[in-house]
Amino acid sequence: MLYIGIDLGTSAVKLLLMDEKGTIQKVVSKEYPLFFPETGWSEQNPEDWYQQSLEGLMELVAEADKSQVAGIGFGGQMHGLVALDKEDRVIRPAILWNDGRAEEETNYLNEVVGKEKLSRYTANIAFAGFTAPKLLWMRKHEPENFAKIHKIMLPKDYLAYRLCGVFCTDYSDASGMLLLDVKKKRWSEEMLEICGVREEQLPKLFESYEAVGCLKPEIAALTGLSGKVKVVAGAGDNAAAAVGTGTVGNGACNISLGTSGTIFISSKAFRADANHALHSFAHADGYYHLMGCMLSAASCNKWWNEDILKTKEFAAEQAAITRLGENNVFYLPYLMGERSPHNDARVRAAFIGMSMDTTRADMTQAVLEGVAFGLRDSLEAAREAGIAVERSKICGGGAKSPLWKKIIANVMNLKLDIIASEEGPGYGGALLAAVGCGEYPDVETAAKTVVKVTEVIEPDPELTAKYEEKYRKFKELYPMIKDWYY
Repeated sequence: MLYIGIDLGTSAVKLLLMDEKGTIQKVVSKEYPLFFPETGWSEQNPEDWYQQSLEGLMELVAEADKSQVAGIGFGGQMHGLVALDKEDRVIRPAILWNDGRAEEETNYLNEVVGKEKLSRYTANIAFAGFTAPKLLWMRKHEPENFAKIHKIMLPKDYLAYRLCGVFCTDYSDASGMLLLDVKKKRWSEEMLEICGVREEQLPKLFESYEAVGCLKPEIAALTGLSGKVKVVAGAGDNAAAAVGTGTVGNGACNISLGTSGTIFISSKAFRADANHALHSFAHADGYYHLMGCMLSAASCNKWWNEDILKTKEFAAEQAAITRLGENNVFYLPYLMGERSPHNDARVRAAFIGMSMDTTRADMTQAVLEGVAFGLRDSLEAAREAGIAVERSKICGGGAKSPLWKKIIANVMNLKLDIIASEEGPGYGGALLAAVGCGEYPDVETAAKTVVKVTEVIEPDPELTAKYEEKYRKFKELYPMIKDWYY
């Protein structure tokens, strides 16, 4: 049988076709625009997601044996607010995960409602990117739009709704809304009251591997697929990526080096971070995970190369980098503010330490190292919470760079397991579809059966020692600059 994984990302949707053994048959990618109406805002048009996904789906299966396609699963950008009216029309552009407009609402939740109450209600505190602060912002600044809301959904769930007509979400993605009681896996009555929404406005909750419906007849006719193709709930992008890298079960770790950057640690037992630096979410395998998230990771490298250096030859820029651990230039990767561990929507990126002999290669190296240091911040938060991490999988677009992987292994002093497939969320979505169709008994079995480690990057003790010293200096920089933006 064949299974489709749809990774609804921030810059593009990536669709892949996988057989029952986990072999990828074809990959299709379709881009769509990202809008920044004001500084710190980030929006997209959900119709763009749907149209590009539909085109990608038709291209993906054009030459395949369509009768063999059994299921579709998702991995999707998290936290985005998609609001529909009674006629199922999108009320306003989706407010995305990296949007920082809800700073005032975030502060209200954390300081007036209180972090301890929020943690008790949801296992998390408020971050500007989460969905609940966006709802409060919309209620205050766009009351007419807020009054029209009939359905509240997340980005991938809008796509699922258009494909199968079922108003649903999964526990992993719902965890990032700040509306879910993560431990009890149910909507939080207290948070719904605080945000002024009703439970009937929220989707039905499913495990990520559960089938929620089948393709609509018109979608089946358009794509040539059977109307019996199952649509599986899917997962938030990081949970889906974790499945796609085999980061399931207890104590496994995955680093995602995508538009955002994450440290993802799976757990069979629920636990919350007492210091509130890490998110405590449900996992796509039916259990839980802790996660630290930085808002700008590979997007920093993309911005530096394409917008500043005016080049798309990323590998060529990195080829000139030779002095690892000896760079005197530091880069703070806060282009869109920062989440873990600082929770600061206003802070912005900066280069520090340039001199007359600073080179283009030094600046490029500083960007790569700055992202690695930012990820290390989340790793340190995990260690402070008593979690021992010695090795990790790695995925995402940035993980295609051998140099960047080497930097991360040594900055974090971790062994990095490189897997055969680098498709992350899309691969995870396809595996969830396979589980939902009965191909595998559970997510852990599916992941451990098909995910193969092809290489291990070992940290070098001498280089690790150099980066340890650099990281200590990096940690001093955020406290020095944070007040500039207030």
